[in-house]
Amino acid sequence: MTEETWGRARNELLKTVGKNNFVTWIEPLRLNEVAGGIACFDAPTKFMRDWVSRNFSEHIRRELVKAGLGVDRVDIRVTELRPVPARAIAQPKPAKPVRPTDEAELPGAPLDARFTFDSFVVGKPNELAHAAARRVAEGGPVTFNPLFLYGGVGLGKTHLMHAIAHELQNRRPELRVLYLSAEQFMYRFVQALRERQIMDFKELFRSVDVLMVDDVQFIAGKDSTQEEFFHTFNALVDQGKQIVISADRAPGEIKDLEERIKSRLQCGLVVDLHPTDYELRLGILQTKAEAYRAQYAGLKLADGVLEFLAHRITTNVRVLEGALTRLFAFASLVGREITLDLAQECLVDILRASDRKVSIEEIQRKVAEHYNIRLSDMIGPKRVRTIARPRQIAMYLAKQMTTRSLPEIGRRFGGRDHTTIMHGIRKVEELKGGDRQIAEDIDLLRRLLEA
Repeated sequence: MTEETWGRARNELLKTVGKNNFVTWIEPLRLNEVAGGIACFDAPTKFMRDWVSRNFSEHIRRELVKAGLGVDRVDIRVTELRPVPARAIAQPKPAKPVRPTDEAELPGAPLDARFTFDSFVVGKPNELAHAAARRVAEGGPVTFNPLFLYGGVGLGKTHLMHAIAHELQNRRPELRVLYLSAEQFMYRFVQALRERQIMDFKELFRSVDVLMVDDVQFIAGKDSTQEEFFHTFNALVDQGKQIVISADRAPGEIKDLEERIKSRLQCGLVVDLHPTDYELRLGILQTKAEAYRAQYAGLKLADGVLEFLAHRITTNVRVLEGALTRLFAFASLVGREITLDLAQECLVDILRASDRKVSIEEIQRKVAEHYNIRLSDMIGPKRVRTIARPRQIAMYLAKQMTTRSLPEIGRRFGGRDHTTIMHGIRKVEELKGGDRQIAEDIDLLRRLLEA
């Protein structure tokens, strides 16, 4: 009867504390007995006992009372766990194998089941990033640590991060793999400071085998969080543990990030995921279309539709995939073949937004290629004329060919102030009138970007 009551309480705890906390901290507990108003539980480790006692004991007590047990307090002891009877388990099982160790599982962000290596379409803009991610996912020793992935929105950084975690869980289930965003890292750090549990925080994050932090630019300017991240980074590297980081720009170009952290991040392999080209976009669409054909049996897709979308929608992969999803859903609802006319009718807003518009990243890349300079120099601090002049031309084109504000353009050029962007634009406008070569260069670049 007590086990059945605990089973009902567990179901309620799953709702109140969330699946991640439930799987990590509640599910491993076993109810031993309830006597004298005390609910006695067994936990597998001292660390788990202490953590649950501080953070979840009141939640457990409250749900036990609601389930009909007279409980005044919860007592948790460390002992060898016996299997929990199947009838007491009425919630989902953990997605990954439980590590046979005496340490508690680490709380991290949930992984998206769709983001695997099998579903990642490889092309020239992302082939190096894919190869490096595959190498890390093998789980053996690597020659680069950390692996730093960077690129614009919708280019596949998060997909590769999730794919690495999925592959490691399948290949090496005994490894402790922690994936979370930089924002979540900061939140847990601040929470630990507020609740005076900083040693528990340090123990948690230093006990992993693979640490994966997404969107690390988020911690820039947050001094205390950067300090803790720096020490965590060093501790893991000293132990030979793998670190994988992602950001929207290269380490050296993240404004307000401490120099020592930039230096540490640059000591491994830094890989840029370039904007998609036509071939990669078409490959992504073909892969998604094959999956949709199975889902929408009997739906016909006319020749040339995918090629049309790959040519017209160049913003990012998320917009591209969203357009195809909408197109298949619309065609199935109205019972029509997917033709060019239907695509233009269904996707009029997306196509209008994509018409003759380019991204700042694409402008930077085209200008860098034209003047034979590195893309990192385009948004870096160097001021020599061979770099500064192309940079100003890119700023001018970004203002002329996009709807971005001056502050936004400044952020895309290494965090420069909007007044710097204004100066660059005015300088190019002055030069166009008296320098024929610059005028021709700008005209050529504009045609290339509009093609």
